[in-house]
Amino acid sequence: MSALKVNAMMRAVVLDGPGDVSKLRLTQVPIPTPQPGWVLIRVQAFGLNRSELFTRRGYSGDDVTFPRILGIEAAGVVVSAPAGEFEAGQQVVALMGGMGRTFDGGYAEYTCVPATQVIPFESHLPWSVIGAVPEMLRTAYGSLTVVLDAQAGQSLLVRGGTSSVGMCAAVLAKRRGLTVLSTTRNPAKARSLTALVVDHVLIDNGEVAAQVHAILPEGVDAAIELVGTTTLPDTLRATRVHGTVCFTGMLSDTWTVKDFYPIDYLPQGVRLTAYSGDAADLPGAVLQEFLDDVAAGRAQVPIDRVFALEQIREAHSRMEAGEASGKLVVLTEAEGVRG
Repeated sequence: MSALKVNAMMRAVVLDGPGDVSKLRLTQVPIPTPQPGWVLIRVQAFGLNRSELFTRRGYSGDDVTFPRILGIEAAGVVVSAPAGEFEAGQQVVALMGGMGRTFDGGYAEYTCVPATQVIPFESHLPWSVIGAVPEMLRTAYGSLTVVLDAQAGQSLLVRGGTSSVGMCAAVLAKRRGLTVLSTTRNPAKARSLTALVVDHVLIDNGEVAAQVHAILPEGVDAAIELVGTTTLPDTLRATRVHGTVCFTGMLSDTWTVKDFYPIDYLPQGVRLTAYSGDAADLPGAVLQEFLDDVAAGRAQVPIDRVFALEQIREAHSRMEAGEASGKLVVLTEAEGVRG
């Protein structure tokens, strides 16, 4: 990899302040300089996440200052790691740890992140595939393992099944030997779940507990709630006594439960917990194994569409409208270039 020129510039998507997609501005900014303990990465691709939509709307709190380059994940190659944690040219992903919030994130040709948020790997998969994986895999894997301790032979309800995390959770759960029930509000999206070999696709009209109990009279062993607090009571009712619901996502943008009264809200014997996590919840071996399985055809990466950096507003609009079935990915340059 050639050395960077002094005062070199890069293309980046800058958010000057909260607002609609018109606030996302593709411009030229200086390439950041890494300090010891940080890593400069040449970004090849990044996935879109609803948390970035929340930040764009101004919902991420006082820790976010503007102007800001969004993006809580990125995939690419190492340019420089002054403390020697990584070698130049090494393939890596970076995620979480304040990316795109307290410091600039992955919506750029280069990003500079703490070494603790960087995970190395080796793969010949296209960057459009690799870029879809890190945050989606971390969230799905963390929900299934750290929180639910999902085991072969159990049943799992994925509420919000056509989201990228929902589809990844279904893939991982099937690989672990679980029976998977996934929901979608749009019957036209059912085929995308069937393609993942989901055992039961449920059309979600706001209430799916009855459908679940018609299949499994006692209810599911575990559930991942990705829609939010609007559907959480029904998801709890779909879960068996001593089963566990993991609250992971908020696709509905409804974050809190008003006038929460636990004795009335929680079905007797059903456990409720939550997952947020960080990069440490995605071991490097898990990332490498998943990428290897994708390359060998043993696992799938659910990708909805791939965009160019110039199309960031279109990509955000598609995410905001809830039109995607799977992950939205942005390439910083033409596919196939590896830095």
